[in-house]
Amino acid sequence: MNTPICDFVKKYSEKAPLRLHIPGHKGKKLLGFEQYDITEIEGADCLYEACGIIAESEKNASALFGCDTFFSAEGSSQCIRAMCDLICRYAKELCKRPLIAAARNAHRTFLSAAALLDFDVVWVFPENEGSYLSCSFTAEYLDEFFSKQDQKPIAFYLTSPDYTGKTADIARISEVCRKHGVLLAVDAAHGAYMKFLPHSTFPTDLGADVCCSSAHKTLPALTGAAYLHISPSAPEIFSQQAKNSLALFGSTSPSFLILQSLDALNRYLTEYPEKLARFIPKAALLKNRLEQQGYSLFGEEVLKLTVCPKGYGYRGYELARELSARNIFCEFADPDFTVLTLTPELCDEELQLLENALLNIPKKAAVREYPPQISKATPALSIREAMLSPSQSVWVNECEGRVLADASVGCPPAVPILVSGELIDRCAREAFDYYGIKQISVVKL
Repeated sequence: MNTPICDFVKKYSEKAPLRLHIPGHKGKKLLGFEQYDITEIEGADCLYEACGIIAESEKNASALFGCDTFFSAEGSSQCIRAMCDLICRYAKELCKRPLIAAARNAHRTFLSAAALLDFDVVWVFPENEGSYLSCSFTAEYLDEFFSKQDQKPIAFYLTSPDYTGKTADIARISEVCRKHGVLLAVDAAHGAYMKFLPHSTFPTDLGADVCCSSAHKTLPALTGAAYLHISPSAPEIFSQQAKNSLALFGSTSPSFLILQSLDALNRYLTEYPEKLARFIPKAALLKNRLEQQGYSLFGEEVLKLTVCPKGYGYRGYELARELSARNIFCEFADPDFTVLTLTPELCDEELQLLENALLNIPKKAAVREYPPQISKATPALSIREAMLSPSQSVWVNECEGRVLADASVGCPPAVPILVSGELIDRCAREAFDYYGIKQISVVKL
């Protein structure tokens, strides 16, 4: 497979040109990669009006993913907002007010999209209590949920896989969505590799109409490299307007380093399935050995190692500190989980290093501490009203009864405990405290 973006930049750099265009470094080395960092000069194409080398590279990516695939140099966050905009455009085409149903563990970018695009949201909560990071429910539960709605949503927005490695039954959920005439949009930021499993579990192969995936999270791409994928099942307007929706939220100066990374990845992905197939048994063996030695693991995702370490005697962030003392750094940790991401770029020696480190951490008495129950909060304002209202910062112990302005959550995991516009009750206050949030933003009285 060719790499037109990489080839163009390489040839341009080799000519040692006098660069009287931006960026300001003029190709002179400060970090060492500046010679490959260009802008939309003649022949380089433009990301949002692609008709040359970028369009050719996106066509290559589309062939790999089996659907219309568009590049993002600003992560899945840009793609999430674009997905929401496409849904809103489709709603307007149907002369309907856009209403999106969403699983409660949506990324905070979904909230900013609601604020910017002014669509309504109805939340789907998990069937059973659990971490705010996950939202588990059956297709039957969703079927019943849709049947009870006075107004049918235009689309259902789902996160799978989620931050802890839980995956949804997208095939059955897509059937329920089709039954009710609801589009299915999936945030698969952590699941780009799933297309290349021995049996694809990628959302567009399982019935989703549109999804995003972050190349940089599980594939060997630069941070910020991501995709917007549109299934042939999606309304025609989605592919027609995809570039416009991406441009609405994207910089007019996208990084050509990231675009080259996506371009080079196309060639890498032609051989990636075999590499992934060889790695999966190694990851599974590591997980089995850890469980045999007393570790509790969570989630089904093959490239996510999510440890529930309280039974081993540690809170999640305490286990993360033990690992960092051994020069091993995790993706995310909170009181309940220590999350580590695996990819085939890890060699056997590195997997062994991780296993040895975990098994050499002394087991202690179990931590008898449970996360607080997070109630279904009462909305007082719309997401848009709350996020765009004057706000003030208050201490968590003073917040009960106030209305949340901006979602109080770090990144990672960027999943809100409470949603902007909702009343802060005792359960929410206790959850903020449990997860270490000391101050929050509330709507000014």
